[in-house]
Amino acid sequence: MTELSIATAAGVFDAIAAGPPEGRPVLLLHGFPQTGLAWRRQLGALAARGHRAVAPDQRGYSPGARPKRPEDYRMDLLVDDVTAIADALGWASFDLVGHDWGGAVAWWTAHAHPGRVRTLTVVSTPHPGALATALRTDEDQRERSRYMIDWRETPATEERMLAHDARVLRGLYAGKVPPEHAETYLRRLSRPGALTAALNWYRAGRPGAAIGAVEVPTLYVWSTGDSAFGPAAARETERWVEGPYRFETLRDVSHWVPEEAPGALNRLLLDHLRAHDAH
Repeated sequence: MTELSIATAAGVFDAIAAGPPEGRPVLLLHGFPQTGLAWRRQLGALAARGHRAVAPDQRGYSPGARPKRPEDYRMDLLVDDVTAIADALGWASFDLVGHDWGGAVAWWTAHAHPGRVRTLTVVSTPHPGALATALRTDEDQRERSRYMIDWRETPATEERMLAHDARVLRGLYAGKVPPEHAETYLRRLSRPGALTAALNWYRAGRPGAAIGAVEVPTLYVWSTGDSAFGPAAARETERWVEGPYRFETLRDVSHWVPEEAPGALNRLLLDHLRAHDAH
């Protein structure tokens, strides 16, 4: 495992990487409130199979790419970051993996740049169109998503999350994230401006355009213990993929799949990459 600094026009992104430089490239996008460290076990598994795997700390999480305004975290800019990072790494095409907010960015990137994304793997996060449908039609999903309104509209969210030794922020991990990872996330997000930047993902507003169906080979992994995304949006996601599609459900696993169930996820991810090796 090595550390990288990836320079782009939007700033410098910190990242961790594993595997031979000439290996098939895989880019992994983390969510809130984490960093690229969330993919540590996946990086090792990918490297062992000869892949070149890179997990950047995304916009706002990397100190060198931390604009202050909420509008600087619009989805189109987050997608631009993905392609800029790939350009800086010299990757004309790559396999893309995302979880939580990273999953949302991955869906949008695969839709916007199907010629560059070889395969897509999304963990937890349904297709944005499927989530929008569920929010309109499913009370369970509306209840699950109410926290986003609170975080977006409450100015004191940062103070509340960091009060009393970051009790609220710490509680989000629900004991499912390795303690050493959680401490790293808390330490980084406690630095001045870091948590506000991470919350700006929620405050940036809706994407400026609609997203359509994804055409690239897609693996979607959902878990029954996910508190944020329910079964309605998970089942609806199939309607938003026009390419080869595989949907897998992990029983009794929480939202934090990459760290709570790395073995199961790694097997699915590696199978997906093998199945589409010639794509």
